[in-house]
Amino acid sequence: MPRFAANLSLMFNEVPFLDRFEAAARAGFDAVEFLFPYEHSPEAVGARLRDNGLTQALFNLPPGDFSMGERGLAAFPERFDELKAGVDTALRYVEATGVGRLHLMAGLAPHDDPGAVAAYRRAVTWTAERLAPAGLDLVLEPINGRNIPGYFLNDFGRAADLIEDLGLSNLKLQFDLYHCQILHGDVTMRLRALMPIIGHVQTASVPERHEPGTGEVNDVFLFDELDRLGYAGFVGCEYIPAADTVSGLGWLAAYKGRSAR
Repeated sequence: MPRFAANLSLMFNEVPFLDRFEAAARAGFDAVEFLFPYEHSPEAVGARLRDNGLTQALFNLPPGDFSMGERGLAAFPERFDELKAGVDTALRYVEATGVGRLHLMAGLAPHDDPGAVAAYRRAVTWTAERLAPAGLDLVLEPINGRNIPGYFLNDFGRAADLIEDLGLSNLKLQFDLYHCQILHGDVTMRLRALMPIIGHVQTASVPERHEPGTGEVNDVFLFDELDRLGYAGFVGCEYIPAADTVSGLGWLAAYKGRSAR
């Protein structure tokens, strides 16, 4: 059965961020992820993980000014020094949380702009090489334009081509089932083709981004397919609860019960 991680940026919003760790553990999760930890100290985040027996599956490197609409720095050559400083900041949280992988957001830029292409390649290469001595993976996530219009990395094929071209052992694909369905469809065949480079998986229903099992995709089939493919990583539950978080967790209990039979 996949190892599900609650995404604390979207789930358990009924309580303040630092209290969501306990809420996730009480709900039966043994791992969590989130977008960004940087409003809280590394020590505070690490303590909540330890106190609740949780594993940190993933978080994002600093994206620029998220509150002002920035969604990453990697595609901007003039922001390279800021990106490097952000990696240093993230490494303090790595030490506190024991996380094994970080996601680098690309930013809002035309995917065919030569300057953006060169900047992104440089940023990805530098960041992966910077993280490698610490035993960390860097993951890249294609994101659909409905959720983030103008996002630079908006194609799974281009992401895979870059990863394979750079050939860095700690550079992996973050495969969000939700984004893949919206961008391309044919999710199962892409999972099968790309599994050798997948470093993290996320899930949400399509089209509303609510709990698995509430949309057009057979999420149970995809979870089973991850098992068939031998995926041993985490599946981040990066969905927006349709109501309160706990009442919407019937899908998880049902899947666990089905898998136990």
